[in-house]
Amino acid sequence: MRILFLLLALAVMATSGGAARADGVGFRRLSLAEMPERPLEAAVWYPTPASDPQTLIGDNAALVGESVIVDAAPAVGRHRLVVLSHGFGGNLGNQAWLAVTLARHGFVVAAVNHPGTTSRNLKPDTGARLWERPRDLSRLIDRITRDPAFGADADKVGVIGHSLGGWTAVALAGGRFDPTRFAADCEVHAQLAACEIFGRLEAGSTVEARALLAGDLGDRRVGAAVALDLGLARGFTPESLAALKVPVLVMSAGEGDAQVPAALESRYLAAHLPFGSGRYIALAGATHFTFLPLCKPGAVALLEAEQHGDGPVCHNGTAAEGRADLHAQVAEAVLNFLNAELGTP
Repeated sequence: MRILFLLLALAVMATSGGAARADGVGFRRLSLAEMPERPLEAAVWYPTPASDPQTLIGDNAALVGESVIVDAAPAVGRHRLVVLSHGFGGNLGNQAWLAVTLARHGFVVAAVNHPGTTSRNLKPDTGARLWERPRDLSRLIDRITRDPAFGADADKVGVIGHSLGGWTAVALAGGRFDPTRFAADCEVHAQLAACEIFGRLEAGSTVEARALLAGDLGDRRVGAAVALDLGLARGFTPESLAALKVPVLVMSAGEGDAQVPAALESRYLAAHLPFGSGRYIALAGATHFTFLPLCKPGAVALLEAEQHGDGPVCHNGTAAEGRADLHAQVAEAVLNFLNAELGTP
């Protein structure tokens, strides 16, 4: 249960020299300090005319990194913006593989570490403030769109989230969460990892917290949302999902497993979206962790040695294809969806 939204406590954002070609993808770290009580670490991937020098970001003994050009000048012109939200125990580098692909196709992509729910900052008192996660993304949109260097369009922004990040993406798109409804559902479906995480954080344990969780966390700038094997889906009210004006692509890891079953998470979400505005894809043979970075040979043993029970992070499910091929399928589906829904800036 503890590994569901994982941990990735290895230094996913570690940096080392690399020689692979970045194909015009710039990378920049950011710090959002305008709210001293909740400072945010962020990163942005973006198209650039530069071709070198190359730096390998996020590479370590277990995980494969991505080659980028650190602090390169962004390409001129207007670019569509996409923001990313990681899962519980993850971090802003978890979907770097997807960010690089999108940047190669002209998108500016930004991600943030959500305080209290990252691999290096798992603090229940902070993590319990789940309503802050969509607000983190709104702050990130503010920062990127106000920086003329990136040329990011604020009219229609895409949001992508994995696991708890998928919940964050749907909330940012306008879904309304009912913590009382969710708690009641967890009485019936206590096996769901989302229920275990929600309980561990003691989220919604006070009247004030429940009111904040049930509030409007949407951002009118969002023009398309993607949920990758999300959790906490059953807490969204059917009425709010049916009223969404933002198109949503829902992807599940096939039929999922006992802890993240598609029927109770991704398919619940897809079933309640407005007719014609929701799209559902079950990634056959995938696991919840397929949406994380590629693993190196021997990574399972290494992860198990570091922390028993973490090996499944690198299990590839029953798909005949490797994780790289599954990533390619995800990237193609996401690109097609974003191109169709966001159009040109």
